[in-house]
Amino acid sequence: MNPKAAAFSSIAFVASQTPESRAAYAQLEARYGNARPEDADVIVALGGDGLMLQTLHTFMKSGKPIYGMHRGTVGFLMNEFSLDGLVERLTAAHRTVIHPLTMQARDSQGRIHEHRAINEVSLFRQSAQAAHLRILIDGQERLSELVADGVLVATPAGSTAYNLSVQGAIIPINAPLLALTPISPFRPRRWRGALLPDKAKVTIEVEDADKRPVAAVADHDEVRSVTHVDIAMDHSISLNMLFDPGHNLDERILREQFGF
Repeated sequence: MNPKAAAFSSIAFVASQTPESRAAYAQLEARYGNARPEDADVIVALGGDGLMLQTLHTFMKSGKPIYGMHRGTVGFLMNEFSLDGLVERLTAAHRTVIHPLTMQARDSQGRIHEHRAINEVSLFRQSAQAAHLRILIDGQERLSELVADGVLVATPAGSTAYNLSVQGAIIPINAPLLALTPISPFRPRRWRGALLPDKAKVTIEVEDADKRPVAAVADHDEVRSVTHVDIAMDHSISLNMLFDPGHNLDERILREQFGF
C-alpha cells in the first residue's frame, strides 16, 4: 500500500554525526523545513544502517513511517540520496511492515532485563570457554546442549545482517519465520540452525554459567552474565519502513540470495 500524498505534509529529519549526513540534513531542512518528530507525518533518516536501526528504536511505538536516505557506510536499509523530489518519492514509496523481537534476560543476580531488537538477539561467550547452551522452543527441549561461541535469533529484516555472516538462512521479509543460527558451533558439529514460526518462543538456558559466562545482546543493548533468555517476536508493535519502488526490502533480500 502506498502512503497518500497528504500524509507527508510535514517531515522530520534525523541524521548521524558524519559530515556527509550533517551536510545533507542542513540542505534538506533548508528546502523542506523540519518538523518536530512528534508532530511530523514521516521521519526521514540520513546515514547508514546503524542510524536507521537507532531511528527505528527511537520511534518504535510512534507508528510513524520511516524513510532512510543513504549517507553512511552500509545502506542495506536505506534509499539512494537525492535533494530533489523528496515529497514525490515519499508519496510513491512502498511500505514494509516489520516487527521487533523482545528479549527477556535473567542475569546471574536474578535480575530481569527486557530489550527489543530489530535485527537479532545474540548470545556470545564472555570468556575463552565455549558456551554450553540448552535450547527450548515453546517450552519443549529441542537441543539439550549446544557447544559454540554462541547462538542468535534473527528476524527477516535482520536475516541478511549478522545472521548471514554466520551462515544463517536468508528469510523473505514477509515470511512468518525466525532464523535460529549457531555461532561457530563445535557440537553438534553438523547443526546449522533452524527456521521457526515467528510466533515461537525461544528459550536459551546457559549451562555452567559461572565457569562459562555468556552475554546476551538485543541489537545494541547488552546484558552480561545471563543464565536464561526468552526471545519472541512482538506482533503488537509494527514498524513502517518506506522504500522507493523497485528497491524495497523484499527485493533487496531476494537479490541477496543470488549474490548481488
